[in-house]
Amino acid sequence: MTEPLPKADPAMFSDCGDTPCPQPVTADPANANAVQDMSVRMRDNPAEWAFVRLSKLIQEFEANLNKDEEIGATVVGLPGDGTMQIVDVGFWGPDLIMFFGRNVDGKPVRLIQHYTQLNVVLSAVRKPEDQAEPNRIGFRLDELVKSTNPSLGRP
Repeated sequence: MTEPLPKADPAMFSDCGDTPCPQPVTADPANANAVQDMSVRMRDNPAEWAFVRLSKLIQEFEANLNKDEEIGATVVGLPGDGTMQIVDVGFWGPDLIMFFGRNVDGKPVRLIQHYTQLNVVLSAVRKPEDQAEPNRIGFRLDELVKSTNPSLGRP
């Protein structure tokens, strides 16, 4: 049995003075309220700029995977070969990019990086045997980008 996917706990975000800190944004449908309420635009939020470009790179990478593969990443410091299965990507503006996933043992992993230190090696990992279809996060990420920045969705 696999453990539940890691998620950012809203209770961990404190008040930043008179203005609450922005909430993390991910492509997870359970985070729809944060997506709709997001008022920080990319010009003010370098983490969102990095997220938009990263989502395009992930979608492009996933287009070349076979039906038994999902997107993964190699991360220095993880046990074993340092590979994690990526199940979601998000940002917490103005400066953090977040990767949610599982390590090779199925344990939850959360990688948090400053947007200026973003170094991710995308790799193909075998989808879990108990999963009928591979998880393709690129589409969800692209939908998030288009819903929060409609001008990016126009041809």
